[in-house]
Amino acid sequence: MANVISNGLSLEYETFGLASDPAVILIAGLGFQLIDWPAAFCERVAAEKFFVIRFDNRDIGLSQKLDAKGLPDLGHIVTQLRAGEAPQVPYRLSEMAADTAGLMEALSIENAHIVGMSMGGMIAQLMAIFYPEKVRSLTSIMSSSGNRYLPPPTPAAMTVLMSAPASQDMEDVVAFGLQVNDVIGSPGFRWNRAALTEHVRACVARCYCPAGYLRQYAAVQASNPRTSELPGITAPTLVIHGKDDPLVPPEAGEETARLIPNARLELVEGMGHDLSPALCEHLAGLLLPHLSVIR
Repeated sequence: MANVISNGLSLEYETFGLASDPAVILIAGLGFQLIDWPAAFCERVAAEKFFVIRFDNRDIGLSQKLDAKGLPDLGHIVTQLRAGEAPQVPYRLSEMAADTAGLMEALSIENAHIVGMSMGGMIAQLMAIFYPEKVRSLTSIMSSSGNRYLPPPTPAAMTVLMSAPASQDMEDVVAFGLQVNDVIGSPGFRWNRAALTEHVRACVARCYCPAGYLRQYAAVQASNPRTSELPGITAPTLVIHGKDDPLVPPEAGEETARLIPNARLELVEGMGHDLSPALCEHLAGLLLPHLSVIR
């Protein structure tokens, strides 16, 4: 792994494959680290002659933390949004899109296939909106247009999203991570429990930054809906969404695909809101034909 300065911040990244091959940028979701994109998935894509880059978003993993910006008042943000006001937040998703664009520039990548999941899908959409010349194709996975009138998460998913570990001890944080996956994970593509436990433990040991998570969450909450901009996207687009996603219901993926001209929609039976190894193998089968159309 290595790091670069992008948009004034230090970002940690890792690559797979040859730099001479077409680039694929993987943008992680809320609170997810680069290692949440399984290495086997990255290697599978790279084996088809793509140069795969996974990286830690700002405020997570080994990338730079923005502690100087303080903690957001999530309750006040919700109040401002309900009043139709623009909330003050540490940063916005548009700035995270600028991070991705800066990463590409630092790595001398002129354009790339942009693949984002959940919050990363929102950032990927913004890349296609604001940096169309950098986007060879767009893939939005288990994400949303930001339309606040879409169906909400299930009560169980909302509860776990707003919860926290019993303490900051490793065992409590790992137990909480397992609980989250029990609620929002893919019922048709379940993790092996021992492998999931090991993965969550590795993530916590690598970096546990709840303050960064809250700042990212504030950026998602305060993001403007992209419903008026998505119809202007010209990049070939694939939208993948789980039929069993309790956190971002499938209607969100359906709307995203409907708004982006000529987007292809893949609704996956048994897919929830995670990236289990079994699900990633399925996703690779959907993604690779899309990437191969425009190499």
